[in-house]
Amino acid sequence: MNNAPPLLQVRQVAASRSGESGALQRVLQETTLKIDAGEILAVVGPSGSGKSTLLRLLNRLLEAESGDILLSGENIRSFSPAELRASIPLVSQKPFLFPGTVRENLQAPARLRRAELPDSSDPSLQELLELCHVDPDWLDRDARKLSVGQQQRVCLARAMVGPCQVLLLDEPTSALDRPTADQMALTFRQLAREKKLAIIFVTHDLRLTGRCADHVIFMANGAVVEEGPASRLLNHPETAEVRAFLASGSEDDREVSP
Repeated sequence: MNNAPPLLQVRQVAASRSGESGALQRVLQETTLKIDAGEILAVVGPSGSGKSTLLRLLNRLLEAESGDILLSGENIRSFSPAELRASIPLVSQKPFLFPGTVRENLQAPARLRRAELPDSSDPSLQELLELCHVDPDWLDRDARKLSVGQQQRVCLARAMVGPCQVLLLDEPTSALDRPTADQMALTFRQLAREKKLAIIFVTHDLRLTGRCADHVIFMANGAVVEEGPASRLLNHPETAEVRAFLASGSEDDREVSP
């Protein structure tokens, strides 16, 4: 019997922020979830539902008002910010790359941690570049002159250079065309399976959700309204809120991978 704790566990976490009047407003109700290595969790819902707030709490870009977040059973407050964000990196909605080459961008996380710089001849780095579909010929190119899809792949690889355990993705396909977005869905599944990563992404993209998520959480007004396996929630939702949200997309958008 396996008594190991979940890789990432969120227990009754809530958050507030100051409103226009200066009064605190609750933006995330008490939320509980867990995810294990190799799993992909999609967090979906309308704008302003608390999805991105939840994502940023997971690596302390925002601080929780109450509750606990545990990584392999340890409270994330016990890690330094640099250690935590190496283990739980966030790839933002719009690709952010430092000035310089792709190689220099891939080395940036190690420089920040004052760790050994990754060598492009290292088989493990070559495997990572292949998984993320980063062409080795890009290494000495200006990273900011790549296409948006290429930049997103470099950001993905950069996040995983190091001790990444949980990968956070904020609207990862919003700037991509449909063929590129579909390829990214396959990439996420490969990364979860072959690197034993837990992946959590927030999205409005129901097609992406259906193609790569194992489990889905639907949020509205800062609270989890419904959760369950992707195939069940996307095809047989139990709540009116989820049914209305799904009705705003096409049948193709809800395509679920076997």
